Amino acid sequence: MSALLRLLDLQPGETEDTWIGPASGPDGKRSYGGQFMAQSLAAAWRTVDTDRPPTNMHLQFLRGGEAGQPVEYTVTRVFDGRTAAARRIDAWQNGRLLTTSTVSFAIELAGPEHGTRTSLPHDPSDLAQTGPAGPAPSMPLDELDIRIADEGTGEEFVRRFWWRTTAALPDDPQVHTLVGVFVSDVYMIDPALKVHGHSMKARTHRSGTTDSSIWFHRPLRADEWNLLETRSPAAARGRGVVTGSLIRADGVIAATLAQEGLIAERD
Repeated sequence: MSALLRLLDLQPGETEDTWIGPASGPDGKRSYGGQFMAQSLAAAWRTVDTDRPPTNMHLQFLRGGEAGQPVEYTVTRVFDGRTAAARRIDAWQNGRLLTTSTVSFAIELAGPEHGTRTSLPHDPSDLAQTGPAGPAPSMPLDELDIRIADEGTGEEFVRRFWWRTTAALPDDPQVHTLVGVFVSDVYMIDPALKVHGHSMKARTHRSGTTDSSIWFHRPLRADEWNLLETRSPAAARGRGVVTGSLIRADGVIAATLAQEGLIAERD
């Protein structure tokens, strides 16, 4: 099993509706936010019927975690209806609550559809392989092909983050969704600093994700090219917001994302 798949392979906890997520990185490092997003979703998904994929997820980061230690996820069955379900997921480590999130699931219904780009900037195969926008010790980077192409300055700044896995993945759509959630969180708040000519890598400001949301529209393949295109529409009070679209190589928007993060000046 690849390192990426191992991170998503939760084990049952000691009580019903509790799950243990594997450690994501080396001891002494802060946990990666994408781990909590993907593992929380994986835990919730295990408690609903298979005909109900997720429609949205909202997660609050309350405390930082230790990357070298496993995380316990407790799932509360908030609602189970005829066509939809809702879950709350709390992530714990050493008795400390780290994140709390909600996920909604629903069966697929017929209705109007839109959200396809007729063209995409760049052919990712022509871009240089860059890796993420900074160090990412909790990510299995040898199993990911990442190519970043930034464009514009100031409030016109746009980050185009192309990615795909190089590790073999099963055909299970759930696995591909979880991988997409895991990867898409890396340095997503960085565009809020880039608007002002700074970056998370430079560590000129205190930075970190405080809140993250995803709305799921269509399935994706994590082993094919995907584009995460992000912008920062506003920042104030030491916090910035970034919005983005997760777009498949065929132009279909698979998910919409929004994230709030700390971008405060250092004392």
